[in-house]
Amino acid sequence: MAGLRTRFFHAWFRFNRPMTLGVRAAVENAAGEVCMVRHTYVKGWYFPGGGVERDEPALEALTRELEEEAGVRLTGEAVLVGVYSNHYVFRNDHVLLYRVPHGAWEPVRATSVGEIAETAWVQPAAPLPGTTAASLARLNELYAGAPRSPYWAPPTS
Repeated sequence: MAGLRTRFFHAWFRFNRPMTLGVRAAVENAAGEVCMVRHTYVKGWYFPGGGVERDEPALEALTRELEEEAGVRLTGEAVLVGVYSNHYVFRNDHVLLYRVPHGAWEPVRATSVGEIAETAWVQPAAPLPGTTAASLARLNELYAGAPRSPYWAPPTS
């Protein structure tokens, strides 16, 4: 059912938005851990984030999504890490990745209802089983010195 729902939304977005833009963030705590979320409608662990709405600046979308999904309110600067093409997953889609260091956010109650199954703080070198390939690649780029790819997700087989 989740796969059918995802395909429906992709088709709807393609029709209504010839180009889509998403935002995600590596939110860091004092222990050097990174916040990850698991959605109710798709498998895997992801950085918190989501889609940028029409007429919405990317930083506003990031602020909204972090509060909704992770219970994180920005109090300082979110640093843009990179712009990634996600066309292997969804044609003409791009993802902006931000880094939110400890001290640039405060905890609040997450406002999303039914979207997030679970949140976790993880050591970047020890990601959770089920972490998506794209999230693993970004963890390696940010925290293990891996070269940056221009692509958010690897090609699907």
